[in-house]
Amino acid sequence: MEYLTMLFPISGVKTNVLIPPLVAMVISFFTSMGGISGAFLLLPFQMSFLNYTAPSVSGTNHVFNITAIPSGVYQFIKEGRMAWPLMWVVVAGTLPGVFLGYYIRVLYLPDPKAFKLFVGCVLLYIGIRLVQDLLGKSKQKFSASRALEEKFRARAAEIKKEQSARAAAGLPADAVVKTVSVSFHKIEYEFWGDRFSFNPVSMFMLAFVVGIIGGAYGIGGGAIIAPFCVAFFHLPVYTIAGATLMGTFITSLAGAFFFSVLPASGGFSCMPDWPLGILFGIGGFFGIYLGARAQKFVPQRTIKLIVTAVIVFLAIRYIAQFF
Repeated sequence: MEYLTMLFPISGVKTNVLIPPLVAMVISFFTSMGGISGAFLLLPFQMSFLNYTAPSVSGTNHVFNITAIPSGVYQFIKEGRMAWPLMWVVVAGTLPGVFLGYYIRVLYLPDPKAFKLFVGCVLLYIGIRLVQDLLGKSKQKFSASRALEEKFRARAAEIKKEQSARAAAGLPADAVVKTVSVSFHKIEYEFWGDRFSFNPVSMFMLAFVVGIIGGAYGIGGGAIIAPFCVAFFHLPVYTIAGATLMGTFITSLAGAFFFSVLPASGGFSCMPDWPLGILFGIGGFFGIYLGARAQKFVPQRTIKLIVTAVIVFLAIRYIAQFF
């Protein structure tokens, strides 16, 4: 299949044109259920398998996010599972953080190793919290999330018994996000008969810090915000995925712009490989769309397991890079 092999001049990558979209589609299908685009998993793939090690590889990942994420966001909005207040708080915090992160990276943190070690330790702590939650060892001050899992299992068993249809055992059509109240101290919304809330100031600060990290080092925002929402704010994954994906999309728009206008670094251009990024993005477009559609049929515990595996992998990766 030599006729399908293509050389991408900017990155120097030479590969079968079917490989990038297929890899991206598989990765993003699973990660998008937890509100994570999967771009950070594409980074080691590009570096290890495609031998794309130039600084512009991070910018290419941003191009992937820009191309892939809109399909999933659209699906979450269509199905009524976009928590709009959460989304706006995440976006409001992420965007200024990206600009600040860019300048911090250029002016004060030329060597990212130490900061990545810190980020890795934070992510590992989050991963441990998620594991404790999965094992039932975390403190149950917030019972609504657990009640949602029990309700999902009960509905699945009921529908399977009545219809013998495994695919039908998902969230009901009326399981949509309904905003209850919005204030500077508390944002509360209802989902499938239960109420969930978070402090918007705390969420804004989290998004702001994530934006700084994303702007400085190209770390996907959703890979940090999503597990934080689950492990610390105790929000159901069904309601946070759309908001965290939108935050990642906004971060990537700014990131792609900065990488496109950055001067050469160490003899290497920072210009993203737009054709390669778009090719990855095409696969991600379908993967995230299918993941968003399939999410309502997947138990919250399974999605948490996916998010936990993703966050522990990312933590170990950044800690290992320091040594």
